[in-house]
Amino acid sequence: MIWRVASYIYQEISNVLLSKSIERMRKRLKRTKGICSCSSPRCINHSTFNWYEQDLWTYIARFLDGRSLVMLGATNKWFNSVIMQDCIWKFTCLRDLQVPDPGHVAFSWSKLYASVVDGSHSFIFRQQEKHIDWMRIGAFSFDSEVAFLSQRMSASVKIPKQENIGDMLQSCGSCLLRKIKTGIWIADLQLVRCPVCDQEKCEGTMQMLDARHIELFLNQGFQDGSWDYELVGSHEIKKKVRGAYGAIFDFKYLTSKSTAGIFDYKSWIGQPNDFQPKAIIALHAVAVNTNLQENQGVLIKYHTMRAGAEGEIVSIRISQQLL
Repeated sequence: MIWRVASYIYQEISNVLLSKSIERMRKRLKRTKGICSCSSPRCINHSTFNWYEQDLWTYIARFLDGRSLVMLGATNKWFNSVIMQDCIWKFTCLRDLQVPDPGHVAFSWSKLYASVVDGSHSFIFRQQEKHIDWMRIGAFSFDSEVAFLSQRMSASVKIPKQENIGDMLQSCGSCLLRKIKTGIWIADLQLVRCPVCDQEKCEGTMQMLDARHIELFLNQGFQDGSWDYELVGSHEIKKKVRGAYGAIFDFKYLTSKSTAGIFDYKSWIGQPNDFQPKAIIALHAVAVNTNLQENQGVLIKYHTMRAGAEGEIVSIRISQQLL
């Protein structure tokens, strides 16, 4: 099927080029005073159009999804050499994730694309016994090295002035994280077992907003376990709360139009009797919310993972646990 579609696109492009070629020849003949030849100008050799034209197939590849690209690349060695060009996978990745070009990346775009679409999430690599379910929210971008994390739904944004994360959370229910690795980030919503006990049959669940840099799963430090999550702050709300809310913003775009939709809570959090998790993603932010039934409050925890002891932050987790 993919071969037929690609062939059709190729044939259409070839016909357009052929028509333009004939038209240019006709114009040249009209400007010529005489034709000193008995050859008909319509006798054109069509064999000059080569099916193995790299520029045309590179163009065709822009219209194919990742699965179709893999199938086309498996046709033969020539197609594999064309399809595996990094520029093709870069275009496909940015198009499918709907994010801007981050500039330099440490891995090939084909590997980055595969790490996003192969069904991997952070709990596949560790703590599998705690994992229950998950869903992919989408991708967003960090242009600055500062993240704004929030646990409260409020139309007015309060910027914390304290230096300690705990003091920030206690003061205004939000905090700032610095030294964020810029580029494309992938956001997932995780449902995990309550960490209060270690019983495998525990029915308690905990919601977690899990965001990571697109390169994280390909780094050796993550794969061998030398990079791990660290608790950087927590906050208890000892009263009934309407919903378990968590959000991550690129601080540079906190008040921009691109993130305005996240503050329009009524448009995405669902009705009060709707207890299914909801999520929203913007170009430079992501947020989740689950409406709660009767409760006595929640415990919010913030975890980060760094690329080494003093490295950049490459992953952020915000979890909400019922008290």
